[in-house]
Amino acid sequence: MKKGIIGKKLGMTQIFDEKGNVIPVTLIEAGPCVVSQKKTVENDGYEAVQLAFEDVREKLLTKPELGHLKKNGIAPKRHLKEFRLEDSASYTVGQVVTVETFAAGDKVDITGITKGRGFSGCVKRWGHHILRMTHGTGPIHRQCGSMGANSTPSRVYKNKKMAGQYGNEQVTILNLVAVKIDAEKNLIAVKGAVPGSKGGIVFIRDSVKA
Repeated sequence: MKKGIIGKKLGMTQIFDEKGNVIPVTLIEAGPCVVSQKKTVENDGYEAVQLAFEDVREKLLTKPELGHLKKNGIAPKRHLKEFRLEDSASYTVGQVVTVETFAAGDKVDITGITKGRGFSGCVKRWGHHILRMTHGTGPIHRQCGSMGANSTPSRVYKNKKMAGQYGNEQVTILNLVAVKIDAEKNLIAVKGAVPGSKGGIVFIRDSVKA
């Protein structure tokens, strides 16, 4: 990983390229982030930098969080995230990382928490087929059907696709394209959809599979 930053999803819109084609994009307020800690091989066994994002009042942080930031002279921040960058040694504590780290055309991976949908049935959760909506089918149109064999193995196999908690999990979308960078407003426009709801925190890094 060569570069990374923390951002906040603002929502989706569309922009036009030079040929007039419509490009659906997600707007993300990326940074500015502050380097709040450096991990070194001598002290931690590996190299990484910890970034802090979004100002917050002191009363909204715990004492350990405040102490961790004040130790390095960093103002109270709401979100912390560690990035294992190739050039971690070149960063210094207190350094500001902005959206200008990325450029238009870069391929990025974005990690976020998907929208929580609560307890959902197998049709919504897994896309199962429903039964025919005719007389005689009974009130089981949206049930998941057979659970498996009878006497052997006399149990339901693990990972059977059934109803349950849907969403509210960490998801990473790979190889998204950064279409536009606005350094003045700290915005990055990424082609396509990004996991999470409006206002959700996302982590942006350069693509590992590009």
